[in-house]
Amino acid sequence: MSETKRKNFSGEFKAKVALEAIRGIKTVNEIGQEFGVHPTQVGMWKKELQEQASSLFDAKRGPKPADPSASPERLYSEIGRLKMELDWLKKKPQWFHQIPVPDPEN
Repeated sequence: MSETKRKNFSGEFKAKVALEAIRGIKTVNEIGQEFGVHPTQVGMWKKELQEQASSLFDAKRGPKPADPSASPERLYSEIGRLKMELDWLKKKPQWFHQIPVPDPEN
């Protein structure tokens, strides 16, 4: 027995076929023959596109929500903290630099 493999179509392809069916220039049979799909499938994709088309415009469009990690106040506070840390490191006594640091590999 030979197994026939089921075709998987991308969303882009389905939308293209459904839009062609919605235009109404060609019959469903012609569209199915042109794109290599069954006319029933063309009708199903057309119906699905018509039902879900309104959901494309339901979401309110506006400015994207700002990323809280990039807020100017947080960034300025981070800059201030880093400047203070740098100043502290510059003022450290010289003897602190001479303390041997253990090697983590040993």
